[in-house]
This record gives sequence, structure tokens and C-alpha cells, in this order.
Amino acid sequence: MDFPVTFHIFGKTILAHPLFEAAGMFLGMRYYFYLKRKSKEKLSFNTSAAVLIGATAGALIGSKLIGNLENPYALFENFSFRKVWSNNTIVGGLAFGLLGVELAKKIVHHKESTGDLIVFPLILAMIIGRIGCFLTGVYEETYGIPTDSVFGMYLGDQYLRHPVALYEIAFLLLLWMGLKYIQNRKKYPSGFIFQLFMLSYFTFRFLLDFIKPRIEIIGNIGTIQMVCICVIIYYIYKIKNTGSLYLKYSR
Repeated sequence: MDFPVTFHIFGKTILAHPLFEAAGMFLGMRYYFYLKRKSKEKLSFNTSAAVLIGATAGALIGSKLIGNLENPYALFENFSFRKVWSNNTIVGGLAFGLLGVELAKKIVHHKESTGDLIVFPLILAMIIGRIGCFLTGVYEETYGIPTDSVFGMYLGDQYLRHPVALYEIAFLLLLWMGLKYIQNRKKYPSGFIFQLFMLSYFTFRFLLDFIKPRIEIIGNIGTIQMVCICVIIYYIYKIKNTGSLYLKYSR
């Protein structure tokens, strides 16, 4: 396979990443609306609209903010709006999307969790997006450091590298199966599936980024890992509070 994989559409050459990213968002949203129609928990129009706006605005701001702060030195040395807009990361999108949703829920005075329904559509969208990341190789910053392990792959330069996008796809598939097992038992408090997803994914990303190129900000960790630590601490606290409820539901 030659990297980057491109597609020729209407006479233009387009990288695989944006195409798969768009396909992931579209299919993820269609899956979400399908699950929403089947769900017994119905939200009012105002609550649904507020949550959607909060999640979208938070995710957009967070993905750009954290994406650009991955390398703050390059950002301020060669500042350009085009570069700022093109830099993004799912870690910032998830973390700030959560903040946007919580703020929106406070505005409309909704106290119940709204996260469980979005978990599997979100995982689907992320898997499809990561396929695009893999097909782009080293031509976007979604590749691993050089390695001499059996997992090393040539991704467009002269080095064998960790195919971190494939690692993430494998992790997300395993996480899907694990969360589905818990969901099928139907013995968990509202919001627990989403909490487990967030804790699991951010823990994985914290570890994964040690084998990705990164600018070390504090010690040997980068900006994304700092965000991961904050989210991990938050969800350990959240799950600790709901743990007793989970044990109650499991009996």
C-alpha cells in the first residue's frame, strides 16, 4: 500500500482522512438518531437542542484549542488562521464537548445523564475516522514513533512505525464489546456506560501517546496527555460516586 491513500473526486485529489472523518460523523449521527428513536427515555425538544448545541460547540472549540496547543511553540512562531483551523484532536473534542453538554444541561435545568445513548455511535464514528488516519500515513500527525517491533509498518517514509491508528481501532472494538456486555445486562445506573467509555478511552490515549511524536510540556508528557489526566481524575471521581449504585443494580 502506498501512503497517503487519496481519492480522485470531481477532478480533485482528496486525502482519505477528511473523507473517512466526514463519513464517520455522518454514520455516527445516523446511528445515534436510530438509537434515539428506539430509546424509551425521551428528551424534550429544548433539552435535546441544548445538548446538541452544547456538545457541538464544545467539541469544535476543544478540538481546535487542544490540537493547536500540542505544539504551542510552532503555533506562536508561525501563526496562521489556516493552520489553527486545520489542527484538531478527538481528545479535545471529547473533553470540551462534555463541558459544553454539562453547561447546556444547567441552562435548561436538566439533571439526568444524557451520555449513554451517544457512546456506541461515537465509537463507530471514531473507528471510521481512524481508518482515514491510518490511510493518510505520516502525512498528518496521527502516526507512531519508529519501532523495530513486529508491529512496525512503513507509513510513507523510511521508518518502520507503530501503526497507532490500528491500535486504536482494535482498542475501540474491544471497548465496544465490553460496554455492550454491560449494557445487555441492563443493570447499571444512568450515565454509567458513558463514564466507563470516557475513563477507558482517555486512559488508553494517555498511554498511546507515549509511542506518538509529541512535544513534552511537563516532564515527559504532552498537552494531550495532560488533558487525559484531568479527564481520568474526573471520571474516577464520578464512577466512585456511582459505584455503589452499580453494585445495587447488579444484585
